[in-house]
Amino acid sequence: MPPGPGPVPIEVEHVSRWFGNVVAVNDISFKVGPGVTGLLGPNGAGKSTLLHVMSGFLKPSAGGVRIGDEPAWLNPGMFRRVGLVPEREATYGFLTGFEFVRLAAKLHRLPDPDRAAARAIETVEMAGAQDRATGGYSKGMKQRIKVAASIVHDPQVLILDEPFNGMDPRQRIHMMDLLRAMARAGRTVLFSSHILEEVERLADSVLVIVAGRLAASGDFREIRRLMTDRPHTFRIRSSDNRDLGAAMLSQPSVSGIELDREVMTVRVADFGAFTRALPGVARTRGITLLEVAPSDESLESVFSYLVRR
Repeated sequence: MPPGPGPVPIEVEHVSRWFGNVVAVNDISFKVGPGVTGLLGPNGAGKSTLLHVMSGFLKPSAGGVRIGDEPAWLNPGMFRRVGLVPEREATYGFLTGFEFVRLAAKLHRLPDPDRAAARAIETVEMAGAQDRATGGYSKGMKQRIKVAASIVHDPQVLILDEPFNGMDPRQRIHMMDLLRAMARAGRTVLFSSHILEEVERLADSVLVIVAGRLAASGDFREIRRLMTDRPHTFRIRSSDNRDLGAAMLSQPSVSGIELDREVMTVRVADFGAFTRALPGVARTRGITLLEVAPSDESLESVFSYLVRR
C-alpha cells in the first residue's frame, strides 16, 4: 500500500444526533489520527449513526465533524479524502462487481476508472468474481466489493461499519492485513464492531460507545484492563459449596457470596486475585471444583460498567 499524501485526522466536537425524541448520539467528542482505531459498542449503541455523521452523510443535530481542515457536512469535496463502507448491503444486484467499483471510480471522476477499479478489486482479492452480478454474491463477498469501491480513489481516511460481518476466517485475516497496511502508510482507519476480539486483534486505540455516549477512549490495553478489572460475578459448583464459600469469604478479592441449592454465586472485586486464590483454597480444603463460570460476561454488562465509572 503506497503512502498517502499526508495525515488526515478526524475531529468530532460535541456531536449529538437525535431522531424525534430518540437520542442516538449524545454529546460525543474525540480526535483520531493515522493508525487503526476501533469503535466498540453493543448493537444499538449509536455506532452507525455516528459513522454516518462523520462521513458527511448525516447532519449532526448539534456539534460538528472535521476531516483534516474541512467540515464533513455540506462539503462534497471532502469525499475525495474519505472512503465509507456501510454496514447495510449497499450494492446494486444487477451490476457486476467490476461495474459496481467502476461506478464509484466514475463518481470520483478518476482519469482511468477501469484501471482504478481493477486495482481496487485486486486489492480485496475479488478479481475472480468481478464479472459476476453482485446480487449473487455471498455476504462476505459483498463486504469485500464494498471495500473495493470505498478505496478505489485511494482515500486518506477510511471509515468502516462492521466490516467483517459475513467474512470467513481467511477473508478476515486478509482484510485485517489490508487495514494495517493502510494505517502503516499514514492513513486514518476507523472501524466499528460489537465484537471485542476483532478490536483487540486490529486496533491501536479504541473508542467505547454505549447508549449514544462515549464511555471510554484511549489505548486498547488500558481499556481492556478496565474491562477485566471491573467487578465480576461467578457461578460456582463444587463438592462442598458451603465449606468453600466460608473459606472464600476471607479472601480480600471476594465482596459477597450467595448459596442457592447446588450453585454458589460469588461477587468478586478483583478478578485476577480471585482466579488465583480459588484453586488454592479448594485444594487446601480437599474440595473438587465442578464448574466455575462468569455470569456477567455479556458486552452490555461490560459497557454498562464503563459508563458508570
